[in-house]
Amino acid sequence: MAVDQVVAYLDQHQAEHVEELEKWVAIKSVSAWPDSRDSVVNMVKLAANILHDIGFSHELHDLGTQMLSDGTEISLPPVCLASYGNDPSKKTVLIYGHLDVQPALLSDGWNTEPFELTVLDDKMYGRGSTDDKGPVLGWINVIKAYKALNIELPVNIKFCLEGMEESGSVGLDKLLYEQKDAFLKGVNYVVISDNYWVGTQKPCITYGLRGLVYFEAAVTCAQKDLHSGVYAGAVHEAMTDLCYLLSSLVDVNGNIKVPHINDTVAELTEAERDTYTEINFSTEEFREEVGTSKLMHSTKEDVLMHRWRYPSCSIHGIEGAFYEPGQKTVIPKKVIGKFSIRIVPNMNPKEVGELVIKYLNELHAATGSPNILKVENVHDGESWVSDFTHAQFQAGIKATKNVYGVEPDLTREGGSIPVTLTLQNVTGQNVMLLPMGASDDGAHSQNEKLNKTNYFNGMKLMAHYFNEIAAA
Repeated sequence: MAVDQVVAYLDQHQAEHVEELEKWVAIKSVSAWPDSRDSVVNMVKLAANILHDIGFSHELHDLGTQMLSDGTEISLPPVCLASYGNDPSKKTVLIYGHLDVQPALLSDGWNTEPFELTVLDDKMYGRGSTDDKGPVLGWINVIKAYKALNIELPVNIKFCLEGMEESGSVGLDKLLYEQKDAFLKGVNYVVISDNYWVGTQKPCITYGLRGLVYFEAAVTCAQKDLHSGVYAGAVHEAMTDLCYLLSSLVDVNGNIKVPHINDTVAELTEAERDTYTEINFSTEEFREEVGTSKLMHSTKEDVLMHRWRYPSCSIHGIEGAFYEPGQKTVIPKKVIGKFSIRIVPNMNPKEVGELVIKYLNELHAATGSPNILKVENVHDGESWVSDFTHAQFQAGIKATKNVYGVEPDLTREGGSIPVTLTLQNVTGQNVMLLPMGASDDGAHSQNEKLNKTNYFNGMKLMAHYFNEIAAA
């Protein structure tokens, strides 16, 4: 079979695939860093040029500008829309991926330089290795293999590659809706490789994601930073007000304290609960991976459900507060608390935003503090659930069995990829998440990595997916 030749070619060129990933990781395409915006643009252009070189037609779509919190404007990175093949007898697959990455500094606690791919014990450490440069490059490497062998691709392929996913995919939804009857016309399936196995040993295919509402709560107490030796005890401090508000969002057991936040969460049925029992997942392995002495929940089912099908609230940080080594007796004039709520089916992100803003404003007013509070819903995205009985999922299951010899778990996930729902709505077609990386890859964390085995076998899975979806 042609796919066997492709798989053999991929095996023969593993070293080249690692070298290429090393080049991609070296590009500091951090969308959250304004100073790295040129690097994000260069990363998108690099991928576009590679696609052009292997026969894709492509366009770089300008998304306009982004307003920063300090009032300055910078250009948004372009979105690359690329196409190969227009054979009406073939299915058309749209592959989405992102080329921007989360911030990373050696001083954050990395064991190696985050933007230098470092291979230790067959694990490739580097920012973006698993999220999402490795998977995007995997798809491209598979297509390169077909081209190098002069084997006809069994499907038409389209790519949508962006550079703002880690910062809310600013501008992408508008572009996709504008392209509904143009670039996206004729798409039969959408596949995304931007998530992870539920464990470290067994592959999975994902059919659901939680949504996200991300907030910033800014408290201002003065026109300038103040000396605590002069002013403490005489003024209402912004940090004190903010800490009170943040501590009022969620309790130590993970229960969200915002009134009515859970009113629309779907009731759990016995049939749904049974689906979690069948999933291969070790709570002990998960606990060790996290590095904690105790999880919030004791059973596999409860751990998975609270990760996937119940909402959660996380506090991420405080901007404007002193955090460097040493001591500084300062009262900051303004601090901004950053937190998010992961939402689930039936929860509306706009309604969640309104509930949270109303709750915090009422709490602050009740304290009597004269400090100025401004709470904003910075960006949000709905949750997503797909039909795992669809022909695309069956093709994914067959492809996984061909490579790994086991049937994958069908899972949901606690993270958010807002574009999944957008692509489902715009194309009207099935969307499937086909992960490459393992649960311990540490995306968004220190020492992010991608196992070589996951990288190499993930590409084989992608090749088999093309083969199986063509026959679906």
